[in-house]
Amino acid sequence: MTTDARGFCPECGDSLEVDPAERTPLPDAVGQRGKAQKLCDACYFDRFDLVDAPEEIQVQVCARCGALYRGNRWVDVDADDYTDIAIEEVSGALGIHLDAHDVAWQVDPEQVDQNNIRMHCYFSGVVRGTAVEEEVVVPVKISRQTCQRCGRIAGDYYASIVQVRAVDRDPTPEEVERADVIAHDIVAEMEATGDRDAFVTESKETDDGIDIKVSTSNIGKKIAAKMVEEFGGSYSDSETLVTEDEDGNEVYRVTYAVRLPPYAPGEIIDLRDDDGGPVLVKSVRGNLKGRRLTTGEQYEATYEEGDAPDARRLGFVDEAEETTVVTVEDEHAVQVLDPETYRSKTIARPEYMDADADTVPVFKSRAGLHVVPEDAAEMEE
Repeated sequence: MTTDARGFCPECGDSLEVDPAERTPLPDAVGQRGKAQKLCDACYFDRFDLVDAPEEIQVQVCARCGALYRGNRWVDVDADDYTDIAIEEVSGALGIHLDAHDVAWQVDPEQVDQNNIRMHCYFSGVVRGTAVEEEVVVPVKISRQTCQRCGRIAGDYYASIVQVRAVDRDPTPEEVERADVIAHDIVAEMEATGDRDAFVTESKETDDGIDIKVSTSNIGKKIAAKMVEEFGGSYSDSETLVTEDEDGNEVYRVTYAVRLPPYAPGEIIDLRDDDGGPVLVKSVRGNLKGRRLTTGEQYEATYEEGDAPDARRLGFVDEAEETTVVTVEDEHAVQVLDPETYRSKTIARPEYMDADADTVPVFKSRAGLHVVPEDAAEMEE
């Protein structure tokens, strides 16, 4: 049995010289195979579009931080201008006819003004053995808005507050500064992982410490834990109901109260009921550790005393003054000039003192005159 190898175009009625079964159907739209109608080349190309392009594309960007709204969320793109982003958005929105092969294309952006870019798109390909070309122009409009993160920052939003205080004293300037650095470092680390909800709302020094407002309770907890890890002490948390969200869920604000130990690194204390001489505090993580100023020996408080042994405060090591060494009497004593009276005085010689030194730093207090380490390196365990 044989079949007629000829057919007719359903559009114009012209005969088809090739078996219709070998013809490619005309798609109803780009990316879809159409009905099984077989058209002649003339009618096919009359209705043929190589490219399906939108009439306009809107790109939403944050006017404050430059983030791009893509899909259903804001994304940091770190772009100086939005030409490359416009090219990406147009590329993703264009559709190429499924019958086209060996397709090549290029884009020539035309910056109309700050918020408008005309994308001239040139395409070429092969369809039914015929080379085809097409040019489309897609206007891209840059719409500047405010992302949720910047809106919250502008509105002083915060979900937790870290209050850094110390027991029976004020935190040192170093502790206050470090708390602020810790907060910003933790936020930077979280931002680096793509967390756009991470930010420091406010960092404010108070008469007795520092208050740090941050965007999430998780960040507040990280800051508090890091402070305790570095400086010792402890922290507690408490929740306060502030509002309800749009779904009726209760929204709480968390306060993290950090309590640093009563003594700080660099402080000089005189232990009560102890005749070993003043101690230069080196660490208060766990239990207090330091160095005797009379001998230079290491000191560590007992487990029961922890980070708060019974002692009186004498001052800080940075209050020491440089003075002249008169003579080294022996391995346990040295004669120096009193920095206040300029009289020669024999005092204890700790093991960290250089016997050949012409001058040494000394700390004067009600406990007497003592040689202190030359620099912070001497305080390392």
